[in-house]
Amino acid sequence: MLEYGRSILYNKLFALTVKCMTINSSLDNVSIVLVDTKTPANIGSVARAMMNMGFSRLVLVDPPEDKHGEARKLASGAHEILDKAEVRRTLKAAVSDQGLVIGASRHKGRRRRNIHTPREMAEQVVPLLNRNKVSLVFGNEVNGLENTDLALCHELISIPSSEAFSSLNLSHAVMVVMYEFFVAATAMTSPENTELAPDRELERFYEHLKNTLLNIEFVDDRNTEHMMLSLRQVFGRTRLDTREIKILRGILSAVDRISHSKQKDMDK
Repeated sequence: MLEYGRSILYNKLFALTVKCMTINSSLDNVSIVLVDTKTPANIGSVARAMMNMGFSRLVLVDPPEDKHGEARKLASGAHEILDKAEVRRTLKAAVSDQGLVIGASRHKGRRRRNIHTPREMAEQVVPLLNRNKVSLVFGNEVNGLENTDLALCHELISIPSSEAFSSLNLSHAVMVVMYEFFVAATAMTSPENTELAPDRELERFYEHLKNTLLNIEFVDDRNTEHMMLSLRQVFGRTRLDTREIKILRGILSAVDRISHSKQKDMDK
């Protein structure tokens, strides 16, 4: 009877170990990206929160100089995450190989769409982690993400908070988002096999789209950026894969050829 009880316990422990390994494996495909952070201590606090929630990939875009080792002091046991952190000069460089880029914003501007709560986003994204790299992007403590950085994000998340005092400390905001991803990962039963196009392919598509729209005079220099922001949000919701981008760029190329041909006929 004792051996039978031990066998059940061992089986349960083994199943729990496998589940934890699966959770950590999926979350390994998530990068926490901090853009233009002002205070090194906040970077250390984020690293500690990452360790708590099973995240390991930290990317720092244009980080501050840490003369007094404040980041390591606040990391408290998560020094390995700091040591392995990648440093990039721009957000564009940091997310070029990512399949999905999700920006955190507390400002719901008139032109900003695709805004979800962290829970909604986690439930949608975690099943994709099996085959896709995802970046969760956070701006600095003062202004958050700039519009140029928000334009690089495929979708946005906003943390619900009291209207009386809605501003969250950077590390607290990161912790809330990671917690929702951790919970969704523990509850996930069937991962998806969809493989999203890397961000660099999306950026080439957007550049092609902008040039085509300018060539056919659908937009002009006065409204190009506003139109492109709206179109980025439209395509951001669809989560394009590489094949779909090739199809769309093929359509754009056909439009370019026809436009060019008509222009030549007019010039004769």
